[in-house]
Amino acid sequence: MRRLLLALAVLVLTACTACSSARPGAGTDDPAPLRPRPQNVADPAVVPSPSPQPGCDPLASYRPPASMPAPGRMPAGSTMARIVQRGRLVVGIDQNAYLLAYRDRTTGDLAGFEIDLAREIARALFGDPAKVQFRHITTQDRIPVLQRGEVDMVIRTVTMNCSRWQQVNFSTEYLRARQRIVVDRGSGITSLDDVAARRGKVCATKGSTSIAKIATIPGIGPVTTDSTIDCLVLLQQGQVDAVSTNDTILLGLVAQDPGTEMVGPPLSSEPSGVAIPKENVDLVRFTNGVLERLRSGGALARSYRRWLNALGPAPTPAAVYRD
Repeated sequence: MRRLLLALAVLVLTACTACSSARPGAGTDDPAPLRPRPQNVADPAVVPSPSPQPGCDPLASYRPPASMPAPGRMPAGSTMARIVQRGRLVVGIDQNAYLLAYRDRTTGDLAGFEIDLAREIARALFGDPAKVQFRHITTQDRIPVLQRGEVDMVIRTVTMNCSRWQQVNFSTEYLRARQRIVVDRGSGITSLDDVAARRGKVCATKGSTSIAKIATIPGIGPVTTDSTIDCLVLLQQGQVDAVSTNDTILLGLVAQDPGTEMVGPPLSSEPSGVAIPKENVDLVRFTNGVLERLRSGGALARSYRRWLNALGPAPTPAAVYRD
């Protein structure tokens, strides 16, 4: 009964978040689903075979300007000047990632480590951290919305790799994570080897590096959904044996459902960067200038300790530049 109540609580949270992220003009009379919709779940998931990765240093980004412009006084003709003229920074985010980017039910505001970062970039542009418009997107939408020019940047645990560098640009690394799994507490599962021995199922989001990794492991049935919170619901319903993604995201799942636990060794390293359209190198440099300030002033580490301290000491990824 306790797990059922927890599942219902998570489902209600998901439904409320979905309502808040509806596009203007969308029907408001349609009730949000109280469980993952069948079309959002692929079981078994069809995961494309990994293609050869082009050679690059995935952590190397563009060097920030020698001096940063004052808020509201961006260089004429720059991407930043266009954003300031518009009056808001548009950022693609998750709204269901507790501790990273979620809607606080007490205040109604978005909060979390990645929300802090988006607001600091807005502060550097406008002098006002509130001048940011958040757009809720799924994992698989992260790169397409940038390519279509629908957002200025995506701050949604986008793993930096050479294949994605062909499609978008990245800032320097702002968050270091590792892929792991979450299972039911007391299930006896301590690693993916245990899941494979049971011919079990593991859920991850569509279009993620996590599901690509899971799909390569013999004996495991990959299952995909649009959001990690839906994977948690499938775990609670007994439809999968584990959920896999970055430990920074899994930490939020465990906090929401104490009947789960994070287990097993790391499967991979997952460095996250702010993803920005390929043509907007000036915005990449500007964002890296903001990140330099946040690192040197300690704000990035303070935000990490506030939200993700349970993972251990705040990592301080050094900036790597390609020019």
